[in-house]
Amino acid sequence: GYDPEKRHRRSVRLTGYDYSLPGMYFVTIVTHRRECLFGDVVDGAMRLNDAGRIARSCWLETPSHFPRVELDEFAVMPNHIHGVIFIVGARMRRPYDENH
Repeated sequence: GYDPEKRHRRSVRLTGYDYSLPGMYFVTIVTHRRECLFGDVVDGAMRLNDAGRIARSCWLETPSHFPRVELDEFAVMPNHIHGVIFIVGARMRRPYDENH
């Protein structure tokens, strides 16, 4: 069965880094309990099912929800999505951010 302690990975995030800053980011999104919900790999190629096609569509719609995000390469796998995003442009000041 699934054991979260065995699957736990040490975070590779940089302490104190502001991930809302412009830059290129490699993103991985994993399904709940790593269930294979998006399709299967057949003869070395990913075959998306309906949920996989929805996941791909949602990924591609990301820039319409977040105007500072541009997409690069991505892959929908049976239980996760890998993708490269660019956060572009100057960050706007947030009214509640008292440090600026």
